[in-house]
Amino acid sequence: MIAISYAGLAGAAGGFVVAALIYAPLAAAIERRLRSRRVPAAEDHATFAQEMALLRRGVLAFDILLFGGIGYWIGDSIGG
Repeated sequence: MIAISYAGLAGAAGGFVVAALIYAPLAAAIERRLRSRRVPAAEDHATFAQEMALLRRGVLAFDILLFGGIGYWIGDSIGG
């Protein structure tokens, strides 16, 4: 049986909040960098927009998993 600590869950919730706060600036910085490297043509604009939407979803998923896991680990370590 797996034992899940309440302190770890509280830490994971805190990590989720941190991920939500970091997501917007991080996604904007990555998008700005990609736009400066590549200037999309008029017919390529739709494809570029789809790629950016997929990138934003990937960044959000990665942030939630990373910071949620770190928050769970910290909460479990501190709260025992």
